[in-house]
Amino acid sequence: MKKVLFLALAAVVISFASCNNKAKDAAPENEVVVDSAALVEDANASYDEMITKLTESFEAKDANKIQEIIEAVKAKAAEILAVNPEIAKEYLTKVQNFLKENAEKIKEVVGSNAAVSSALAAFTEAPVDNVMDGLKSMLDSGKEAVEGAKDAVEGAVDAAKEKAADAVNEVQQKGADVLDAAQKKTDEAVNKAQEKAAEKASEAVGNAAKKLGL
Repeated sequence: MKKVLFLALAAVVISFASCNNKAKDAAPENEVVVDSAALVEDANASYDEMITKLTESFEAKDANKIQEIIEAVKAKAAEILAVNPEIAKEYLTKVQNFLKENAEKIKEVVGSNAAVSSALAAFTEAPVDNVMDGLKSMLDSGKEAVEGAKDAVEGAVDAAKEKAADAVNEVQQKGADVLDAAQKKTDEAVNKAQEKAAEKASEAVGNAAKKLGL
């Protein structure tokens, strides 16, 4: 469950980073515009959805489903926390209050399932600020992971560019070497041709002189 939550939080980090960049493009430098009213509406809609699912889980007596829903609540709270801690706190408080009010129903469903019971207790009984601190820590870890992946990708791109540049330089150098060799052979051929032409010319002059008796 924790692994699933961490992956969900990582997705939140990436999504928030993307939205944050878009907001910066649309707003003045260093100013991010957040629609608080829309965020409150989204949080309320999520709360209603989660309460409906929890109620259905009570009726179905599905302990594992309850834990899954709590993990989904944490992921949604982390998404809200990334842009507005106060709304995230209110969201978490409302969910905690609902769970406390239905503690007896939860005990009936969870029964002897120690893993689910412990996970629910850690979320329900902990001060909401502690829950938020835990989510913030996971968000920070997610940001570090994203930044690390980004640096790795950029490093790989730079390395690929460097290799490509080296390959181009090598090809260019080989091309220059081939041209130099060809030019050298051409010069040698021209020199030999000139030498032969001079020899033939000298021979022709000598033969002409002999014919004239010189």
